[in-house]
Amino acid sequence: MTVSTYTGGCQCGAVRFRVRGELKDASICHCRMCQKAFGAYYAPLVSTRGAELTWTRGERKTFQSSNHVKRGFCADCGTPLTYEAPDGIAVAAGAFDDPSKLPPIIQYGTEGKIDFVDRLHLLPGRSTEEDVAQAPFVLDIVSYQHPDYDTSSWPEEKSHE
Repeated sequence: MTVSTYTGGCQCGAVRFRVRGELKDASICHCRMCQKAFGAYYAPLVSTRGAELTWTRGERKTFQSSNHVKRGFCADCGTPLTYEAPDGIAVAAGAFDDPSKLPPIIQYGTEGKIDFVDRLHLLPGRSTEEDVAQAPFVLDIVSYQHPDYDTSSWPEEKSHE
């Protein structure tokens, strides 16, 4: 039997993780605490219950957001990483190297859901290059984010000036 392995981490690469096992409980939470923790309209999370979560580089910092929940994040770049409750740890879906493998199956905290979230798919969409007339710098962007795979060391030996 093959055991699935998922990797991920923060955008600067200071914190990395690996999850071994089946991840079947991906969700979206609309509660106000999750909105604030992610700085977004909702929080996509993946429960690691029943799987093995290992921190492979660095350590997350935590914030006690309620009497029952801690939120983990990278102290260097601020990337939200975890929702830690008495029933287990959920990891931010976008922190996985390939979040497309973890589609949500349920929504929580729907009492806090913002009305327009259900209509986001109706908005017009543009690729990054289509915005070049308004923001020509997009053609010269060099990402300093950690790549979407494990590296033996980070950051790379180069200047980001």
